[in-house]
Amino acid sequence: MKTTLHKLHRVAVVAAFAALPASFAVANKVEIDPEIAPYKQVSGVTGNLNSIGSDTLNNLMTLWAEGFKALYPNVNIQIEGKGSSTAPPALIEGTAQLGPMSREMKSSEIDEFEKKFGYKPLAIKVSVDALAVYTHKDNPVKGLTMQQVDGIFSSTFKAGGASVEKWGQVGLTGEWAGKAISAYGRNSASGTYGFFKDEALKKGDFKATVKEQPGSSAVVQGVASDLAGIGYSGIGYKTSGVNAIALGESADKLIEPSYENCVSGEYPLARFLYVYVNKSPNAAMDPLTKEFLKFVVSKEGQEVVVKDGYFPLPKEVAAEILAALH
Repeated sequence: MKTTLHKLHRVAVVAAFAALPASFAVANKVEIDPEIAPYKQVSGVTGNLNSIGSDTLNNLMTLWAEGFKALYPNVNIQIEGKGSSTAPPALIEGTAQLGPMSREMKSSEIDEFEKKFGYKPLAIKVSVDALAVYTHKDNPVKGLTMQQVDGIFSSTFKAGGASVEKWGQVGLTGEWAGKAISAYGRNSASGTYGFFKDEALKKGDFKATVKEQPGSSAVVQGVASDLAGIGYSGIGYKTSGVNAIALGESADKLIEPSYENCVSGEYPLARFLYVYVNKSPNAAMDPLTKEFLKFVVSKEGQEVVVKDGYFPLPKEVAAEILAALH
């Protein structure tokens, strides 16, 4: 499967990763590319910023806001994270300057924006994410094929398999074999729901039995409290109560949801996380929004990404974003 990350920037991110020192990502320790520059504070930044959109990005947006406010005490930032689908209307209506999304905007959303403003919204990549499939920490399953994932969550089986309803169908034995799989997911307002539907279910339909949760953390909490549970959520929501399992196109090549495997494009559910903004190609971005985004892709902003359990941007992608902001 070609993921968003794979499709858009495979050459750039693979080159970026290959250029890193050997110590960059050993023992699962993720570090920021040393060539990503620190943020340089400027004068005269004040005002109000509103962010409406992704729940996946809610914690990151909050942490970025705290770091930014420490530099600019006269800035007020409001954050609302009810799902990626709430970002495009907020940008169109002008109720938010920042529209965090855990998926790319749909063509219909871009068309609506362009219909009003005469140009497309600007997509800013802010982090790399492994959309992880989680099982209970005591579940012995080590990994699943994407066909098995489709069979667990989908009612249409567009990956070519059949319905998977018990853990014995994916190789578990003994007392696990007869356990009914208990699936958790997000609601349709979620970008994570949309990305998983497109990539894991091949644009198929979810089973009616998937327990829809209002947020990313609720999915992980549900799985952590359900021995037979399985669910999907961003890697930043991983807790000690769950396992983030390996995934792959075949049983003999299952890929862990690590930074290396996301950047290389091997992990099948790797993705960028975005913040969309309204920027006319013929006008400068307002200083407050611009400085906030520069902070996000700086060394300090990407340190927040790692602290929150997500993966930082490769230096080429960070440089591309800074160029787009000028």
